[in-house]
Amino acid sequence: MLQRSAVAGGVLSLGPLLGGATEALAQSTGGTAAAAGKTDKDIYGRIGVRPMINGRGTYTVISGSLMLPEVREAIDAAARQFVQLDELAEAVGKRLAKITKAEHGLVASGCHAALTHATTACVSGGNPDLHVRLPDLTGFEKTEVIIPAHSRNVYENAVSAVGVKVVEVSTPDELKAAIGPQTALIYIMAGPRVDKSELPTDVIASIAGPKGVPVLVDAAAEILTIPNVHLERGADLVAYSGGKAIRGPQSAGLLLGREDLVRAAWVSSAPHHGIGRGYKVGKEEAMGMLAAVEMWVQRDHDAEFARWESWLKTISRRVSAIGSVKTEVTQPEGLSNRTPSLTITWNEKKLGVSGKTVADTLYEARQRIAINAAGDDDPERSGVSVTPYMLQPGEEKIIADALVRILTDPPAPPAPPRPPSVDVSGKWTLEIQYLAGSSTAHRLELAQDGAEITGTHTGEYVSRKATGSVSGKTVTVRSTLSESSGDALDFTFTGTLRGDSMGGELNMGEYLKATWQARRGG
Repeated sequence: MLQRSAVAGGVLSLGPLLGGATEALAQSTGGTAAAAGKTDKDIYGRIGVRPMINGRGTYTVISGSLMLPEVREAIDAAARQFVQLDELAEAVGKRLAKITKAEHGLVASGCHAALTHATTACVSGGNPDLHVRLPDLTGFEKTEVIIPAHSRNVYENAVSAVGVKVVEVSTPDELKAAIGPQTALIYIMAGPRVDKSELPTDVIASIAGPKGVPVLVDAAAEILTIPNVHLERGADLVAYSGGKAIRGPQSAGLLLGREDLVRAAWVSSAPHHGIGRGYKVGKEEAMGMLAAVEMWVQRDHDAEFARWESWLKTISRRVSAIGSVKTEVTQPEGLSNRTPSLTITWNEKKLGVSGKTVADTLYEARQRIAINAAGDDDPERSGVSVTPYMLQPGEEKIIADALVRILTDPPAPPAPPRPPSVDVSGKWTLEIQYLAGSSTAHRLELAQDGAEITGTHTGEYVSRKATGSVSGKTVTVRSTLSESSGDALDFTFTGTLRGDSMGGELNMGEYLKATWQARRGG
């Protein structure tokens, strides 16, 4: 468990928040506080799910962060009584405001939900006649959201889901021209690239503010700054993930900022009906998130960072004894994912193993370890990276032991590619079978030069570049739609070519897998 400073008493103490409720309520139900805190340590294993050592960071797909003990205690206490949710939201909002120095606060069911509620507030203003019609904006005045090019990303769906049209701009002049009565808000994805661009937050706010257009900042993975850096720069609203740096519940997030807009955002949230009803945040998440924010101002963040660095040094010392291995600690830039990281590289030919093979092997091992593969400027070198952000004490030694073991006794390398025995060139019509549906809209137009494939993959709505390779009769074709368009899609087709037909497995990354068949010239 990460250390924190134990600040006793005072307005930010957890004592008034929890008030001994766990002990009293456990007794009232015939148990004890100790019994209430007991958990089945193998709760996942008993249903066939393997827990892991998390050396990657707060990725949602590997369940983000671990809640602080104080958060778990608050959730347990909150689960034992009934409250009226509007009253709870009001009290929590005031408490968040006092801690963060924002005008008001709201606990949502994640940063995505906070962004959707904020957009709804800017479109409908808390007016139920408008609110219940969303996402149908027919007849609405506010129908557009401006997003600078530097902030286009896959998470903007939280904004566009309200029904708004996205307008992209790249310069201050384009921003000025785009703003009009139809503009509901301007959305920014926080990060160093924003600060270094022509349209940093303060410039955007200086243009939008006089025209009455709110600015919403998505700071999901950032640390919580008090006073809030984004509100200080002129933003009206800022949203955070609760289950990353703040270490609150995974199913919680924060919306902080202008009181009228935050209150209107609560109108969009459950238990109220309409577009936000599905983004339900329970009393347990609300109190757990509040506890996490309470703890944020009590934790010793410098001590946490020093501990993370010490863990990386432990790993670095162990692996550096292996021939050709080099290590480097990289310090974070900006406020997102604020953690050091360790890159470990080696001569792939000398050690006989790639970084991808090491990462994959550790992930599939009995003691599952999640780390990332890493590259190097030298094409002969390969490697892995370790992020200590979410490690628990002692896990750094387990990672070091595992890396030394696999680098000194690597698994057999994958079979090398075979010379191509087929030609995949031509136009292909595909049929893809998804988990619960199918599509015949996809097309591949491919050219082959030796073992290399180039071409185009056309999907339901867009075309993107395709690349790939041929090994014997096995064909692999990859295409990517980058999030600069507001979406991100990765398709990897792997299959066997026989005459004018081929087919096999389709890996779609976060969208899991499918099967496919294709015919040439169809």
